[in-house]
Parts: sequence; C-alpha cells; structure tokens
Amino acid sequence: MWAVLPGEVALAVCLVAGVRIPGAVLLGAEALVVGVLALEVCVMWPLYAARRRAGDGRREAALSTVRAVVPVAVRRLLVHEFRALHSLGLWALRRRHRIPEGARPFSYTEPQTGIMWTFVFVSVVETVVLALVIPWPLVHAILLVVDVYGIVIILALQAACVTRPHLVEADGSLRLRYGALFDLRAPAAVIAAARVERRFPGGGPVRVGEDGTLDLAVGSQTTVTVELTEPVEFVRPLGRRGRARTLRFHADDPRAAVAALTRDAGGTRDRAAASPLTPERKAPSSTPDPPA
Repeated sequence: MWAVLPGEVALAVCLVAGVRIPGAVLLGAEALVVGVLALEVCVMWPLYAARRRAGDGRREAALSTVRAVVPVAVRRLLVHEFRALHSLGLWALRRRHRIPEGARPFSYTEPQTGIMWTFVFVSVVETVVLALVIPWPLVHAILLVVDVYGIVIILALQAACVTRPHLVEADGSLRLRYGALFDLRAPAAVIAAARVERRFPGGGPVRVGEDGTLDLAVGSQTTVTVELTEPVEFVRPLGRRGRARTLRFHADDPRAAVAALTRDAGGTRDRAAASPLTPERKAPSSTPDPPA
C-alpha cells in the first residue's frame, strides 16, 4: 500500500501536468490500486468487526484497527507531517500552538535557523537545475513534485519548531518540545533544580543515556540542565517509550529559562542555588569593617 498509493499520486500529477501516458499503463495502475485497497479491506474488516463485538464504538474500533495494521513509526511520521504543515500555516499567521494563559514560552531555534535556510536555498537551486537538465516530461514532472514538496517540508519543520516553543507553565511545570516530533511534560513537583550548562552531546536530536539522562539537542548543543526527583516518561519521535531523570535541552535564553524554572508559583524556590553560573551574593556582615 505504501508503494502503490504514492505512485498513484505521482501518476495523477503527471496527468494534470499534461504528460501523455499510455492507456495500458493507466489501466494497470488503477487495477493495482483497486487490488491493494481490496486487500486492505479484507485485512482490516475482521479486526474492526471483532472490536465492535467487544463493545467499542465505531470511532474506537476504527482507531484500534488502524493501530493494529499500521506500524507505530509510520503513524507517527504521518501525524508529524500533518502537524508540521499545520504549523506552517500558524507561522504564516504569526501565531503559536496552544500556549496556556500564564505560561512562559522559550524559543530554541537559533542554532538551526541558518542550517534550515541553507537547506532551502540548496533545494531551490537543485529544483531549478533539474528542471533545466532533465529532458523527459514524465521524470521532470515527478521530480518537480518531489522537490517542491521537500522544500515545503523543510519550511514546515522549521515552522513547527518556531510555533511550538518550550513552556514553563503558570504552576511551574516544564513542557519540552521539538517541533511536532517530541513532547515531554515534567510536573513542577518533580523539578529539583535547574542550571545553565552548555554541553555538546553526540548523536541525534533526541538521545537517552544509560544513566537516565535525556539530551534534547538543537544544533548539537544543550544549554539548560534540569534535575528531577523522580523519572518522567516520554515518547520518542518514532514511538519508542523512555524514562529520564535528568533533562538537558537547548533554550535561546537559558538564564531566563532557569530563572522561570527555579521559582515556583509562589516564588519561594531558591533561584541562585539552582543556577551555579549566577554569582552568589553574600549577606551583609554584622561586624563593622576595621578602621583603615
């Protein structure tokens, strides 16, 4: 199904673009699509019927069937693309995604903005060059659709990161996000300390160490470390679950993020003790200074 349906979309694009396709090819493609859809119905209908007999409603039975048939990684990637495209619309309207009243947003896109715009520029140049070099109309149309969609997805990825910032909510809880790919919530009750700490972890943007440390890096760097009193659970971009007791993430203004995290809703949490890079203020001495 994942091979036939994209091929059907590419075929439709070629027809709209005016590419002449032999009738036998069109007939064979449509027969293949019908066969794939019939196979999917044969696989999914018994699962749906079983859930209905178990007492689930129509919506719950349909969702359970989709979860059983479609791998979790594929579902999450599809959902991510829809959310990223939605974020592109929010970005165009200069809006952000679901920021509760009283929450403080903290952006994290500064290290990757230049890289993203470089990717966009290179993709545009590639699209123009291929349009001038490739002489075959069918190949030209397919590559044009792929290249334009790739440019849109790069912009959507950046838009998702801009419109979905980290949040320190009014009750002191922390919400870490990376675009539409990652979302973690840490209640205020489990946040023990926070400090400014610049690190350069290896690996991908989401990395979990054996010691329960989560690195949510942007541009291969993190700037804030948060210690928790107990582990919090999260879902990784492709669906695997994990637990972390130490959170390291990037914020464009790490000192402001630490200041928001190290005071609770009542303003009683000691801010200086949690941020080792803040100079410690000494209490005034009750003993008078000796005479010169």
